[in-house]
Amino acid sequence: MRAIRSNVSKALQKKSRLICADNSGATLLEIIAVKGYRGVKRRYPKAGIGDVVVVSIKKGVPEMRKQVSTAVIIRQRKEYKRPDGSTIQFEDNAAVLMDESGETKASEIKGPAAKEAAERFPKIASLASIII
Repeated sequence: MRAIRSNVSKALQKKSRLICADNSGATLLEIIAVKGYRGVKRRYPKAGIGDVVVVSIKKGVPEMRKQVSTAVIIRQRKEYKRPDGSTIQFEDNAAVLMDESGETKASEIKGPAAKEAAERFPKIASLASIII
C-alpha cells in the first residue's frame, strides 16, 4: 500500500452507503469505521478514494449479509483535484471488498476505478476493466 499523491477530498463518512463494485456476492455496503483515521473527539470519521474502511454488508447473497468486512473505496461522487489540475467526479460511491492481508475477495471489478486507488493497491489495478 502506497501513499496517494493527489489531494482527495474525504466525502464519505460513517453510515454512508456504497455499491459493491465486485463479483463477491455483496451489492450494498455501509461504512462502520475508517482504518487509520485520526480525528477530533465526536467528529464522524471521513474517507475518500483509496482509503480502507470497515463495512457491514447490507444486501447480497444470504451467506454474506450481516457480515463485517474491510473494503477499499474506488469511486466517489464528490469531485477531487489531481496534481495536474484536472478534477475527477464519478456517478456513484463504490468500494471493493478485501481480506485482512489486502487481497481482493473477488475476481472482477465492475465499472471504472480511480487511478489513486489503483496506484495504492496493485491488485485493484489488475482486476479493474477501466482505470480513470
